[in-house]
Amino acid sequence: MKENNGRKTFIMFLLAFLIGFFVVSVVEVLRSSFVPAAPGPDVQAASALSTGDISRTPMSFADLAEKIKPAVVNISTTKTVRGGGRSPFPGTPFDRYFGGDDFFERFFGDMPQRSFKQRSLGSGFIISPDGYIFTNNHVVEQADKIIVKLSDGKEYEAKVIGKDAKTDMALIKIKADDSLPVAEIGDSDKLRVGEWVMAIGNPFGLEQTVTAGIVSAKGRVIGAGPYDNFIQTDASINPGNSGGPLFNMEGKVIGINTAIVAQGQGIGFAIPINMAKGILPDLKAKGKVTRGWLGVSVQDLTEEIAKNMKLKDRSGALIADVFKGDPADKAGLKAGDVVIEINGKKIKDTHELLMVIAGFRVGESVSIKILRDGQDKTITIQIAERKDQPEVVAAGEAGEAFGMTVQEITPEIAKHLGLPVKKGVIVVDVQEGSVADEVGIQPQDIILQVNRVKIDGMKDYSREIAKAASGKNGILLLVRRGKSTFFVPLTKQ
Repeated sequence: MKENNGRKTFIMFLLAFLIGFFVVSVVEVLRSSFVPAAPGPDVQAASALSTGDISRTPMSFADLAEKIKPAVVNISTTKTVRGGGRSPFPGTPFDRYFGGDDFFERFFGDMPQRSFKQRSLGSGFIISPDGYIFTNNHVVEQADKIIVKLSDGKEYEAKVIGKDAKTDMALIKIKADDSLPVAEIGDSDKLRVGEWVMAIGNPFGLEQTVTAGIVSAKGRVIGAGPYDNFIQTDASINPGNSGGPLFNMEGKVIGINTAIVAQGQGIGFAIPINMAKGILPDLKAKGKVTRGWLGVSVQDLTEEIAKNMKLKDRSGALIADVFKGDPADKAGLKAGDVVIEINGKKIKDTHELLMVIAGFRVGESVSIKILRDGQDKTITIQIAERKDQPEVVAAGEAGEAFGMTVQEITPEIAKHLGLPVKKGVIVVDVQEGSVADEVGIQPQDIILQVNRVKIDGMKDYSREIAKAASGKNGILLLVRRGKSTFFVPLTKQ
């Protein structure tokens, strides 16, 4: 009997304990539901990050796309293309056997040329309520007719106000019935690598397509023109996106989508909007862009050239030629001078020199700091207007004196070859595998200087080559190829 009473007491005590534990647990759960727990270190860090960088974090692209889409337009163009006699069997064995278009043009060249309409698509964005639109030059170049389609489906015929092939920019205008939605312009100089961006355009004719990515790099030079300064992005850009805007997460245009890498994915390029803003007044007022001009041909400094000229580093732009009668010539600049500063701004290379000079107004006086024979010298030059005849950048780097055969330039040789110079020596042969061949010296290259000494003929050339060959330093040639003049460092074997 006592055992039964003890067992009942134990069971009652156990049940009371379990009931009490259950009640306490329920109370704790309810407390945690209504009273926020103190955040730990990790939670605090995440909170600080999200609030401090909220303008750059893509919480949702939907609201942003809805806001900025109305200012983005579709551009379709039509141009007339004239073609000659074409093979009626392109790509067939018949075409390959008879030589394709060459065969038909040879035997049917008198046939009248056929004209056909070529249509293309691109994008753009509205920059003013009265209808001014930014796009790419290649989108509207040589177009007979330009149609702009707005996001609401309305279509207007546009006319070209101004264009600039060197930056691939164009300004067009439509005459709309009402005030138009405008894309807000940002500041591309403040853009940082890694920021989120959004592209809107008409890839492959698919209107109002939105893609997003990040800024992969800035200041890209891709060989598109002398003023390359592209923003690289991995936001998907395809044919038809050209001329469309690249937005930051504040909904402001920071670039104009322009180029793609055909063999690569996630590599697109956009013109910085600050570059477009800089040329807008000229496009609007004159229909073209007026740029500053020094009248020099320049090239980058290589390790060999810098060593030969006893320079501390490769910073600066080496003047390879000075065009007679142009501002640099009048101010006293010479081939071999190294431009290191312009108006106090340090010049890193030829690309930077081109960009800086192009930004000056015609007639403006600038202070140019150069290195000449190891000494600093400052020269004031009045900027002229750049014309489209000569190119500013030299053709490239070339050779050495050894392994090549040269001949004095006679009046007969100059006349026969149409040479621009009547003095100096001309390369007539380059031995395969020689030092000259390895560095790229070619027949018909004209040697103007050897180690900064002017060469008027074979006597000067032989003397200076012998002197240079016996010395410890390398050889620096000044070479003319066609219309370009450039320095060539020669490393002795």
